[in-house]
Parts: sequence; C-alpha cells; structure tokens
Amino acid sequence: MRRSFRNGEIRNGALLFLALLFTSCASTKNVPYFQDITSAEKSVLANTAVFTEPAIQPDDILSISIFTIDPATSMVVNQVGTQALSTIPGPSGGIVATPPASGFLVDKNGEIDLSIVGKVKIGGLTTFQARDLIKEKAAIVYKDPNVQVRYANFKVTVLGEVGRPASYVLPNERVSVLDALGLAGDLTIFGRRENILLIRENNGKKEFARLNLNSSELFNSPFYYLKQNDVIYVEPNKGKAASLNQARTQTYAIIGTALSVLIVLFSRL
Repeated sequence: MRRSFRNGEIRNGALLFLALLFTSCASTKNVPYFQDITSAEKSVLANTAVFTEPAIQPDDILSISIFTIDPATSMVVNQVGTQALSTIPGPSGGIVATPPASGFLVDKNGEIDLSIVGKVKIGGLTTFQARDLIKEKAAIVYKDPNVQVRYANFKVTVLGEVGRPASYVLPNERVSVLDALGLAGDLTIFGRRENILLIRENNGKKEFARLNLNSSELFNSPFYYLKQNDVIYVEPNKGKAASLNQARTQTYAIIGTALSVLIVLFSRL
C-alpha cells in the first residue's frame, strides 16, 4: 500500500514537471520581437508609419522661449521658466516624484497669455505652426525674435507586465511604442508580446488598438507613434497564471504537510 502511494506521488510529480516544462517552452517561443524579419544581414521594410505632429490641445503645457537682440528683454518676455521633465518610477513601479511642470498653460479656448505679446490662439496647431505664429506676433513688438516651442507635459503611461510601470513625461513629442516600452524597462517574460493594448483619447472618445510586437507590421501601424496621454497596457500571458498556480500549489502542499505532521504528533500524545 505504501509503495503504491509513493508510486502515485512520483507519477503526479513527473506529470507536473512535464506540464511546467511544456508551458515554459511554449512561452519562450513568443519572447523574441519581430519574428517575421529575415536573418539576412540587411533588409528594408516597404512601408513604415508616418509621424504626424500632434495638435496642441487645451490643458497642454508648453515650454515657450522668445529670444531677442537684447538679453534683458528676453528675460522679461520669458517670465515663466522652463525645465526638462521626467518621471522617477519606484522600485515596484508607480511614480515616486515628478518635477512640477512649468510653462504656458493652454486654456479652454486654445489660447496662451504671453508677456507683452498678449494672448495668442494656438489650439489645434502643431508646435512648429505655433512657433511661426508666435514669432509673427512677437515681431510686431521686437526686432528679429527667435522663438522655441515644445511640450512640457507630453505624457504617456505604461502599465502591466513591464519592468517599471509608470507615467512618463517627455520633452519630445516624437515617441514610439518601442520608446515607451524601453523607458518602462521592457516587457517581463510574462508579458503578451502579440497583444499589446493601446488606449487613446480622441475628441473626447476612447480608441483601442491591439499591437503585435512579434510582427514587423508594427512599424506600419497608425498607432506606432504615440500621442499625448496614450496608455499602453501589457497583458500577462498564460505562463504568469501557471506560475501563480504553481506558487499557490506549493503553498498548499507546505500547509498540508505541516498539518499532516501536526496530526501525527497529536495522535501519538
């Protein structure tokens, strides 16, 4: 009877080991990115996504600098200081500290209020178009002004099975999905590479897109380049569930063994 019980334990243990082995093998096949790209030394994709400059929206914060011939005048115009922004993720993800955004806030009418120049309506324009418009307005007051415009709060959020899930504020609006995932520490081994979810707000409505990192078609997706406030969510794969189940099974086994020992001890008292 005891031998039969031991044989059953060995058989069950072997089946569990094989199941975990096959799960591991199945998951590692999906780990490499862009699996359809040949191993040739050089290859060129026929089509790639075209970057479209994002339009300025209400509640955007812009870093705007106007430089003139007179340095003192430049200091008066640029009363609101600018600084590069970054997000510092904590050890377990999330935001530990983010420097306060400084710049010019776009109001609900799409306008900003510049010192001496006055109000300028830039809502719906790109940063390059806004730069030209502000330069035109500033030229009425100043001689040969030089204008720089860039986002001070271009934010993207990366959640799920990544190394450092957090919201990231970037000084550059040309950001791709791969850039954002790189900032977040790349996907963990348990992240689903073939089914990345991207959430985007467009004219007050939510848009959803699925992206496949295993395919080079990603580079041709209209969602390859991110927009302000985009959210990327990496779902866990079946390996994560198997890992959790394994840990739970091991915990139950330890508890069961401990209870068995206690029962045996109490039965001998």
